[in-house]
This record gives sequence, C-alpha cells and structure tokens, in this order.
Amino acid sequence: MDIVATMKYARMSASKGRHLARLLRGLRVSEALKLVSFKDRKSAVLICKTLKTAVANAANNAKMSADDLWVKETVINEGPRMKRIWHGSKGSAIPVLKRTCHVRIVLTDGKIEEKS
Repeated sequence: MDIVATMKYARMSASKGRHLARLLRGLRVSEALKLVSFKDRKSAVLICKTLKTAVANAANNAKMSADDLWVKETVINEGPRMKRIWHGSKGSAIPVLKRTCHVRIVLTDGKIEEKS
C-alpha cells in the first residue's frame, strides 16, 4: 500500500532539492530520516518535514508501522513563480523570479527493487 505526502508552494527552487531527493529513493524510512537530518541545506529541512508527515499519515490513516516503510518515490516539481522587480539605476527595473516548488514523497510497505 502506498502512502503519499505533499508539501506545496515551498519557497525554494526545485533544482536545489532534486539532488537530495534522488538519494532517498529506495531507502528505509529510518535511514532516510538519518540522512536528511544531518544535511545542512534548506531542501533537507523541507524534505524532512514532508517525510515525517508521510510517516504520520501511514501510522494514523493506514495503521502501518514506521519500521516497515520504504521510500518509493521522492519528486520535487516546480511551482508557480512570483514575479518581482529590483529597482536599477537611472529608473530601470530588473525582473526577479522568486521560485517555489512542490515536494511529493511516496512510501510503501514492501521492498523496492532498484533498477540498474
């Protein structure tokens, strides 16, 4: 059975979090939480929060133990961009894009076979 948790509109660009998301695929939840908790990146905080939410969803909604769960999928997609202006010299305006992302984590209760 698959358990899904999603964090939407996180204030971070998607490319900054995808490297860490790739590392988590196929790990046990306990190992994934250890890996994420020792990283000094903003993406680690957001992924850790979403991962803990997925574990809580599994425990409360599906009555599953956290010891039996594996990370099946971690996806970080782009969200909407906020368009702002940075004022430049001589009355010019420089466009600034403030990016957001959506973090999606899928947990499963069975072992995942890695593709070589």
